Amino acid sequence: MPIDFSFRKRAARTLTNEVGVYVLCDLDRVPIYVGRSLDGIRNRVNRHLTSARSDIIANRQIDVWEIAWVWAYPCKQAATKDLEARLYHYWNAKNALMNGSIPKKPAGKAPVPKPAQIVQVMSDAEINEKKDPALRLPRQAERYAEIVNHFVAVKNSKQVARAMNAHFARLAKYHSMLVGSATEEERGEE
Repeated sequence: MPIDFSFRKRAARTLTNEVGVYVLCDLDRVPIYVGRSLDGIRNRVNRHLTSARSDIIANRQIDVWEIAWVWAYPCKQAATKDLEARLYHYWNAKNALMNGSIPKKPAGKAPVPKPAQIVQVMSDAEINEKKDPALRLPRQAERYAEIVNHFVAVKNSKQVARAMNAHFARLAKYHSMLVGSATEEERGEE
């Protein structure tokens, strides 16, 4: 199923356009990227979703095909760096994020806030169809090949290497899901 751009556009319009931090999440609501915006969360997320002037898209770090949810954390401009760092280090410890640069670890152990807004930027039907490992694995393999090629031919950097590691972990996860479904089917036929 291709991306339903009309649904995505309508949903993205509901995002706050305040300054702040945002988290892009995949089909499973797993964070894959944490960013901050000084010109408005909606504006920045729209650039990601449309691939317009977005370094993380240009460097093959994230795949907009997988972005189904956006969490918004509006805050004062002076607080964006600390909040981005707090959210990045919290979520990256749970699942490797695809951020290129790593924010400095925040001082202290302030709790991670809940998002002020959660916006689904992909329809339920599209999410359900794309969750099929038979679709996800080939897509992820293609993305992994693209980022490896980008690393080798264009930008051999630690930032892209970190994103490659995150993509490889996703590739392994989807591989296990697909192989696991085949094993279960075989057992049922015995």
